[in-house]
Amino acid sequence: MAGAKLIRERMDSIRDTMKITNAMYLISSSKLNKAKTDLENARPHYEEVVEDISRLQRHLPATINNRYFKDPSDRSVRTIGYVLITADKGLAGAYNMNVIKLLQKELDQNPDCPYVLYVVGQIGRVALRKRHLPVDEMFQYTAQNPSVHRARVISGRLLEDYKSGRIGEIRIIYTSEVSAIESEAKLFRLLPLEKTKEDKEKGVEVKDDFEFLPSPEDVFHSLIPNYMTSVVYGTLIESFKCEQNARMIAMQAATDNATKMLQSLQLDYNRARQSGITQQITEVSGGARAQKKKKEMREKS
Repeated sequence: MAGAKLIRERMDSIRDTMKITNAMYLISSSKLNKAKTDLENARPHYEEVVEDISRLQRHLPATINNRYFKDPSDRSVRTIGYVLITADKGLAGAYNMNVIKLLQKELDQNPDCPYVLYVVGQIGRVALRKRHLPVDEMFQYTAQNPSVHRARVISGRLLEDYKSGRIGEIRIIYTSEVSAIESEAKLFRLLPLEKTKEDKEKGVEVKDDFEFLPSPEDVFHSLIPNYMTSVVYGTLIESFKCEQNARMIAMQAATDNATKMLQSLQLDYNRARQSGITQQITEVSGGARAQKKKKEMREKS
């Protein structure tokens, strides 16, 4: 019965693990529902802000010279600030690794370009330190419970470094929802903005129905902080939703695998127990026959 005992201990261990995976599934499910509501409330706002910025860009004068816009003729090398949004915990499938791989791909494609890494989430910080990549040590933000206030603080820090010249470009690497069960890592350039000329290239006349007061530079100087806060909050909340969804799927898969293992081990346990019982019966029967034979020999003598 030693084999049956070991199998039973393993089954008990798997059941304990299943309790943990079930609890994590339920917790992620609860967080996912809240994240869905927050994203549904936030998405119209930040998408509209991005659209407004894009619409205003089409009416900018060609002579505008502003730090927030990229000059197509400028070929100088800019220090890129990468904002990497990861999770604080693992056990979420490939959620964290996908954004880290996208960052590594970007760095490999621009080997001569200087960069600064701003990381949200403990998993990302640990992973990048192991790769000996220069992570901004003062940029310590968690991925849990994203809020507008946190997005405002993060965007304020990024804007401060951008204005000071520490970085010349800001790119956000986050996880975007593709479907209810699928997500993918994406890269979005936050600053500088492009001087949009798409309508002119397509032969569409752009009516100058916008008047910038007191000047286009002042208007965008006022709009950019709100634009950055909206985009950062949108990416934080969307990444958080994808994280919870990925963890739910991973925990459900772990629970299903544990159930299959228990079913297989139950059969092994039944076989081992049946074998042990059969052996005990054989030993008892053998002992009874030996006693009977011994008794018969005494009677003959």
